[in-house]
Amino acid sequence: MFEKVNPSHPDKIADRIAGALVDLAYTLEENPRIAVEVLLGHGVCHIIAETSVRLPGDEVTAAVFRIAGPVVLDYVEVSQDGHLAKNQADGIRCGDNGIFRGVPVTPEQRELAAIAEDLYLEYPYDGKYITDGKRLIICQSNADADDLLEYYPGADVNPLGDWTGGSDVDSGATNRKLGSDMADSVTGGGLHGKDLSKADVSVNIYCWLEAQRTGNPVELSCAIGDEYVGGLPYEQIVAIAREYIRHIGGFEKFAEWGLVR
Repeated sequence: MFEKVNPSHPDKIADRIAGALVDLAYTLEENPRIAVEVLLGHGVCHIIAETSVRLPGDEVTAAVFRIAGPVVLDYVEVSQDGHLAKNQADGIRCGDNGIFRGVPVTPEQRELAAIAEDLYLEYPYDGKYITDGKRLIICQSNADADDLLEYYPGADVNPLGDWTGGSDVDSGATNRKLGSDMADSVTGGGLHGKDLSKADVSVNIYCWLEAQRTGNPVELSCAIGDEYVGGLPYEQIVAIAREYIRHIGGFEKFAEWGLVR
């Protein structure tokens, strides 16, 4: 059983904005410390950024408008907490407490992710898709249900009727669609809007990659300040996550589909 949303779902728009601001921070510093929360909907976008590097206001606005359209922007930027900053003062240490799990992606989950991506090429609008192994549910905005049934006969398509979707219909918030991003790997930490020092990002990515490589679940835990996680130097885990983010094109691209695609 799995649910997938596409990059134009309001929650993913929020994730993408948060990712774009993290990308911006990395253009200004090699190892910035940043955490971004986004809440948007109905023409308004609220953002709080806790950061070690000042983000140029015009570039923040440009990123938000590019992803969400010309919304009313409420942007608050504050310095990173001094205790958290001290944790990283003499090297890269674990940036948070947490429990993390990586689980191999199933064929059913990969199939639904592929359906979501195929539909998004044709309909780049808000969409959500569900499978329980027997039933396929397609909720695709700005699409004719009869047209979709030609491609997916037997699916439940737009059960409430055709719809428009988007952030004028629903609100969006950062890290609210982790089930879509991580499938069975979901634990407590969110993937989006954070720099690589945060365990929610790096350890989640590392566990997921190891689970796909080995075909077995991987579980790790850490405390803030740890220098080793799962027997590896935390700096090495961060380097693995950095390469993964670089390979897919940055934090904003990561936010589009998450780990399951």
